[in-house]
Amino acid sequence: MERYYQPEIETASREQIKAWQDERLVKQVRHVWDNVPYYRKKMEEKGLTPDDIRSTDDLYKLPFLSKYDLREAYPYGLLAEPLEKCVRIQSTSGTTGKRVVAFYTQHDVDLWEECCARAITAAGGTNKDVCQVAYGYGLFTGGPGLNGGSHKVGCLTVPTSSGNTERQIMFIMDLQATILCCTPSYAAYLGESMKEMGLTPEQIPLKAGIFGAEAWSEEMRRDIEKTLGIKAYDIYGLTEISGPGVAFECSAQSGMHINEDHFIAEIIDPVTEEVLPDGSEGELVFSSIDKEAFPLLRYRTRDICVLTREKCPCGRTHVKMCKPRGRSDDMLIIRGVNVFPSQIETVLINQGYPANYQIIVDRVNHTDTLDVQVEMTPEMFTDNMGEIALRQKKLVEGLRSMLGLTAKVTLVAPKSIVRSEGKAVRVIDKRKI
Repeated sequence: MERYYQPEIETASREQIKAWQDERLVKQVRHVWDNVPYYRKKMEEKGLTPDDIRSTDDLYKLPFLSKYDLREAYPYGLLAEPLEKCVRIQSTSGTTGKRVVAFYTQHDVDLWEECCARAITAAGGTNKDVCQVAYGYGLFTGGPGLNGGSHKVGCLTVPTSSGNTERQIMFIMDLQATILCCTPSYAAYLGESMKEMGLTPEQIPLKAGIFGAEAWSEEMRRDIEKTLGIKAYDIYGLTEISGPGVAFECSAQSGMHINEDHFIAEIIDPVTEEVLPDGSEGELVFSSIDKEAFPLLRYRTRDICVLTREKCPCGRTHVKMCKPRGRSDDMLIIRGVNVFPSQIETVLINQGYPANYQIIVDRVNHTDTLDVQVEMTPEMFTDNMGEIALRQKKLVEGLRSMLGLTAKVTLVAPKSIVRSEGKAVRVIDKRKI
């Protein structure tokens, strides 16, 4: 039987959800107009006042915000509440430009933790569960968000943070942890390490995992589920909007429900900025309609995905987003072809390779090169160069079929690619573009 953390909200009628969004959007536009000069100037440049926004039907009129605006307004330029009302900041782990700093009132923290509690409950979590949070803590939102959500559900929360794999496994086994929260690449590494220790899925007490913060494929999901003996759930969020819990997966595992009582989602054409109908693939845009301290309206996430309102067997009525197919700003364009790392991962896993690889892009004599380094499993490892050459040829053919271009494939020894305890470094782009 499907469980809900806030059933009256999660299963509300479409009419009720629209009514909440209409009321909160109008109030939020007035809030930013009155308190955020940076955003008021952007509205004035479009000839808008708060009176022009009477419902979600008018959302398209508002200006977009992007990461450029957040860096331009750093640190306090988009703050909508006095500092004495703010209780926390979180920040992105980006390495280019100024960091993005997001502010939270206690009300904002409470709403964020409720969103994470919905995700944990959707994964089967109750107050009888032991929830191990192996996302990073500190400025990164993963650890604090799931930690707070776990508390609200009433789980025994184990705040291990990321890293120290030996200790992670000790706590999973000794405390009989039932829910694991971390990045998918680290979940795969934990599963690989436990398998090497001789632990079978039946011996591992985990029943569910909540994995996000990086792209991962359906093939990688099945691999993690098989190794750990769990059901793996996706979760989505971004620091600028609040953190993990903006959207989460239910038992149907067919997309993530967006918490529409807090966030309005749109899909736009990333080039023309035209709003696209449900079912169209495009760039995901979010408006935070009840955040107090850092309320972003029409924030361009750069994530490419699709929204669907098809009825979900779990009973939740909030719109679903598919797993992001990639990003409009870090999508690789190689010799004129759009390439997403997830496409390469699909080919690798379909041919039996673990999800540990690196994509190296370079430019030689004015021509892009694509080199995919793939780690072999111990069972595959051999010094038979003919066999390795055949395996590499098969991967080259699979990648050509998927991508429409030829990549160089290099098979490397087991464990020779550096393991990640946070977000995996999948792409190294050496081009000077």
